[in-house]
Amino acid sequence: MDVRANYEQWLKDFASDEETVRELEAIRDDEKEIEDRFYTELSFGTAGMRGVLGAGMNRMNKYNVRRATKGLAGYLLENPEQAARGVVIAYDSRRCSDTFAKDTALVLCAEGVPAYLFDALRPVPVLSFAVRHLNAIAGIVITASHNPPQYNGYKVYGEDGAQVGPDAAAGITRVIRATRYTDCRLMDEQEALDKGLLKYIGNREVDDDYVAKIKTLSINPELLKTEGPKLNIVYTPLHGSGNVPVRRVLKEIGLTNVSIVKEQEMPDPNFSTIKVPNPEDPGAYELAFRKAEEVGASVIFATDPDCDRLGVAVKDGAGEWHLLSGNQIGCVLLHYILSSRKKAGTLPKDGAAVKSIVSTSLANKICASYGVDIFETLTGFKFIGEKIQQFMDCGDHTFLFGFEESYGFLSSTFVRDKDGVNASLLISEVACACMAEGITLYDRVQQIFREYGYYIEKVVSTTLPGKDGLTRMKEIMAGLRSNPPKEIGGLKVTAVRDYLRGVRTENGKEEPTGLPESDVLYFELEKGCWVCVRPSGTEPKIKLYVNSNDPEQAAAEALNTKLCEASQALMA
Repeated sequence: MDVRANYEQWLKDFASDEETVRELEAIRDDEKEIEDRFYTELSFGTAGMRGVLGAGMNRMNKYNVRRATKGLAGYLLENPEQAARGVVIAYDSRRCSDTFAKDTALVLCAEGVPAYLFDALRPVPVLSFAVRHLNAIAGIVITASHNPPQYNGYKVYGEDGAQVGPDAAAGITRVIRATRYTDCRLMDEQEALDKGLLKYIGNREVDDDYVAKIKTLSINPELLKTEGPKLNIVYTPLHGSGNVPVRRVLKEIGLTNVSIVKEQEMPDPNFSTIKVPNPEDPGAYELAFRKAEEVGASVIFATDPDCDRLGVAVKDGAGEWHLLSGNQIGCVLLHYILSSRKKAGTLPKDGAAVKSIVSTSLANKICASYGVDIFETLTGFKFIGEKIQQFMDCGDHTFLFGFEESYGFLSSTFVRDKDGVNASLLISEVACACMAEGITLYDRVQQIFREYGYYIEKVVSTTLPGKDGLTRMKEIMAGLRSNPPKEIGGLKVTAVRDYLRGVRTENGKEEPTGLPESDVLYFELEKGCWVCVRPSGTEPKIKLYVNSNDPEQAAAEALNTKLCEASQALMA
């Protein structure tokens, strides 16, 4: 790919766009910057597109959005009757999200595909619900989830409400690559409205039905009525789309003592009060901690900009705050659902939970103790969504709960992506159950550890930006495949799962992993520990997932530290 030629072509193709020309002319003498923007196209995969905002092929901008949309339309129009069902479009509070969303709608209309565009920002789970609710053929969300403010993205959903899988992503990519930027056109908005191709979704048309369904997910509504008003919660939407639906659901289920972090209440594309709008980052809670002390709250909730993730901070009996990990939240919710339903006699014999391969093995032990099957998928909630559909198609299992370690949780089947509103309801109910027992939510986590063992998980990320970083990531993965470690941190590697080859190797014998192809290596270790190496699909990072366990907390933590150090050495 001729980088300079691509750069000059953009200047020619978009000569009438003064802002784009000005931005590109400003880097004319910066060869490295030109290379980074034009050495490749912004990739489209199962997670859609995500990248830094700016002009260029390898940047998020209106031209890449329009091209991706025309490609999606072309893919859908391979079956015109299905395409006529239309596409639902939502967006969050990020820079350019609203304009990208409108461009998306008007490109679809120009191609003859109906577009249902939300009239204001909405969370990912509402979009997922709306696709099924409106019987649409697909959905799109303009968001970069929890990334820094200079990012935006474009996620595509199938008719089941889950993000598209590998086959659909490959089909869409095929059409995108055959599409020239200059072939993309927008229909005039009024024309699209007059022709009935563009329909705006108002603030009650989908939302009311979504909220009503969310409230049915309560395990013990009576508990919420009696204990809910006593629970003192601080909530921050981190300037994102969770503000309205989370607060509405909490209020309607009986949690009336909810204080909002005012500085982070309203949408802000710059996320001015935080470094990154990520509920996994302790720094995102600084204002929430201050508010919690002011109002005497014992629990803090935080949702990311597109409200598919929920973070939870809890106060222990000594008054110290603890930010729960995604694995801890997931296991607390899983344990609550299974234990409550068993007590009520409503735990189905064919019950099933689903988690990603990089999420804690503690979930496996909890499920085993209740006689519930647990299934593992590749990273990406779309695979959990696929599993839900498989259960429903085959009728062999009843879905109870799914989660990922990266703060993604789901207990419904009417949404097929992680749902921060759903999770807010459930964790509130667990907190109420703890309060009724005279303990804290933090105490519940410790109870689970004492019963099942201490499971410690760490994610260590190495950032490798640019063209050189991509090359280095490929070298690291190739080296680990050709020469896998025999031991890590003093623990023997008992088996290796290579998800790119689709095989698990133990004592020289290979068996299928049963999961789709993915550039992931998983090293099973002695004592039930493991290390997983995975290049991120949305960021220039290679991630190490390091998991250890032991009946004693100190031993589990010391072992995890040792495994982290040894795993990082593998990246050198």
